[in-house]
Amino acid sequence: MERHVPEPTHTLEGWHVLHDFRLLDFTRWFSAPLEAREDAWEELKGLVREWRELEEAGQGSYGIYQVVGHKADLLFLNLRPGLDPLLEAEARLSRSAFARYLGRSYSFYSVVELGSQEKPLDPESPYVKPRLTPRVPKSGYVCFYPMNKRRQGQDNWYMLPAKERASLMKAHGETGRKYQGKVMQVISGAQGLDDWEWGVDLFSEDPVQFKKIVYEMRFDEVSARYGEFGPFFVGKYLDEEALRAFLGL
Repeated sequence: MERHVPEPTHTLEGWHVLHDFRLLDFTRWFSAPLEAREDAWEELKGLVREWRELEEAGQGSYGIYQVVGHKADLLFLNLRPGLDPLLEAEARLSRSAFARYLGRSYSFYSVVELGSQEKPLDPESPYVKPRLTPRVPKSGYVCFYPMNKRRQGQDNWYMLPAKERASLMKAHGETGRKYQGKVMQVISGAQGLDDWEWGVDLFSEDPVQFKKIVYEMRFDEVSARYGEFGPFFVGKYLDEEALRAFLGL
């Protein structure tokens, strides 16, 4: 009998992504002299201004979010053309005066990814190219979670023929298209880069849409049979005024 050799997925890679989740020591922050807090704020504002200028120049994107629940207080989301500028963005935040009041709670490093199960995608396609360099919406909410494809016994995604994987992903995509205009989705690959295989970002003006789309997608076979999910983080976008208010300044 001829042995089936699985065909790897064809992928295109775009911007590098860092989800940098931090806890704010509120007691220490509010115990600090007002002048020290104002100085830390001015430095943080300058850093965010640099991120905004990079975004305007087409060299990345960013977003800062207030995270609900105990897992984190703030998410600093940065996208850059490569790992080196992403490392610099992380280091600049960690070296800032504001970082003295922050603790690390979780992080995830990945690369924006578009995949095709049966044939390569055209990187210059007007449909493909913008999706490799997504711009973070400057309002609304984000839902982030890491995930794997199961590889246990008969439920091994990586042993399926490409044609079968393509059929399953097509059905999954049809569910996602129901939420077009309600939810923006960014998929990033982390195989060999972090502890999970993918990171998923959902952006919406209504956080209830996160529940609806994830719940509906759980009934797709690709999720119900092959999906494994990590922790979920939900946050609200903070512009400069909202971030200052969050910091009590």
